[in-house]
Amino acid sequence: MKKLVYISLLFTLFISACRREEDEVYSDHYDLEIPKGFPIPNIPADNYLSKSRVEMGKRLFFDTRLSVDNTISCASCHLPQLAFSDDKALSFGVTGHIGKRNAPPLQNLAWVAPFMRDGGVPTLELQVHAPLTDTNEMAFDILLAVERLKDDPYYRDQSLYAYKRAFDAYVITRALAAFERTLVSGNSKYDQYLYAGRILTASELRGKDLFFSDSLHCSDCHSGYNFSNNQFENNGLYVVYPDTGRARITLRPEDSGKFRVPSLRNVEVTAPYMFDGSLASLGDVIDHYAAGGAGNHNQSPLVAGFLLSQQDKDDLIAFLKTLTDTDFLNNPAHRP
Repeated sequence: MKKLVYISLLFTLFISACRREEDEVYSDHYDLEIPKGFPIPNIPADNYLSKSRVEMGKRLFFDTRLSVDNTISCASCHLPQLAFSDDKALSFGVTGHIGKRNAPPLQNLAWVAPFMRDGGVPTLELQVHAPLTDTNEMAFDILLAVERLKDDPYYRDQSLYAYKRAFDAYVITRALAAFERTLVSGNSKYDQYLYAGRILTASELRGKDLFFSDSLHCSDCHSGYNFSNNQFENNGLYVVYPDTGRARITLRPEDSGKFRVPSLRNVEVTAPYMFDGSLASLGDVIDHYAAGGAGNHNQSPLVAGFLLSQQDKDDLIAFLKTLTDTDFLNNPAHRP
């Protein structure tokens, strides 16, 4: 009889432990926001989202200790209120160094691949290495970053909880990628117009018609739920490009001057524009396309020029501003 009671007690304790473990896993589950009109993203199996992973990634994103001199964090060049972009043409890195390309916004990265303006990095986890090791940005070695941070009680404990392993380079790259995948923007005025019956002004509606017209070709490249076809185009910014862009990766001459078509979500707050930040305003961008580009030999045939009145231009800008997602820009979950 005592033996049966002992076995029953062990079984009860086992079931209780299993339930606690299940409750713990469930409480750490992270539900990624998927806006209306967006497909289900492909999250890597080895980096599924959890609250603990996202929280640690956010802590790392704002941690200046990831730079060689403890002065620059990811957030130094990717400001939440600017859709995680920068307001400078080229961002400042450690010891006054200046980056080679304009810092792009970080939004809807769960639906993007490959990464970088030239598409040179296949995954978000690998992309973490680029700014960390670039001499013009953070100028550090990820293994040295591990040595610097591994004894921090927060990172030590959170790493064991979130990834079941000691704090290392794997954890740094996965946690940062996990946080960045949660930077979802899909609740702009235009989204509310499409899915919630919000009214656009007459000017915004005229701008919408211009944007999607065959005469301007805006939507031939800036299409779909993210206002980007995720392709690489030469938009005729220069006759001779100072940066070869996609050709740096493919080594194909026909790819010289091609860069990823950027999303236009939150474009109102992500100035200056282009891969080098050379165009200061939306008006300047429209003028560039209206003029038909600079005539580069690889220039997309879609950049052929067009005529717009000042009212047309104002209307087009008014529409582009409907792509601003103020909830995303002001989200307290995106702050340290």
